Amino acid sequence: MPSISDPGGWLAAEAIAAGVAVIPIPGANAALGALVASGLPTDEFQFIGFLPEKAGARRSRLEALAEEASKQEAARTLIFYEAPHRILETLADLEAVWGPALRVVVARELTKIHEEFLRGTVADARRELGARERVRGEITLLVEAPGQAGGPAASGAQEKIAVRVARIQTENGVDEKEALKRLARELGQSKSDLYRELQRERARLKSGSR
Repeated sequence: MPSISDPGGWLAAEAIAAGVAVIPIPGANAALGALVASGLPTDEFQFIGFLPEKAGARRSRLEALAEEASKQEAARTLIFYEAPHRILETLADLEAVWGPALRVVVARELTKIHEEFLRGTVADARRELGARERVRGEITLLVEAPGQAGGPAASGAQEKIAVRVARIQTENGVDEKEALKRLARELGQSKSDLYRELQRERARLKSGSR
């Protein structure tokens, strides 16, 4: 469907500007199809489309979405499109931002012969897909972003990298470098990506204290 994470949007805008009639025709749409069959809240949802490809930008975008969601009274569903070769990285980022209990749905190959819905926690989805030799097909990823009603658990899920690193250092008597390595292994991410995120957290904390 043009305009829904598709470059056809500009064509529709140009046609309207030129006085050409633009008439929508009901048809298949992965985002809405996945939403209605997800089991997640449908009274309020937000379509995001594809997240940034680069790990740091992707994490920053998810943190911004988490911050926005935390200001809402109730949970809402976020809808993403994701490439199969990046889905595990994105799930790892979601778990790092919201915690392993975050409810997600991975909808794959909708309306096709191999259609599949994986419903559960983000940790469950990571284990299931990570055990496969290869993930194939078009993916729609839905996330139940907790709002204020999520209470302390919701805010606790957004535990900062610095806090996790410090806890690993304290519990295991290791330095920061080793703690980062262990956390990267736990989250399924690269140590360099986590280090960059740690530096960003410290920069935000420093600028906020001024």
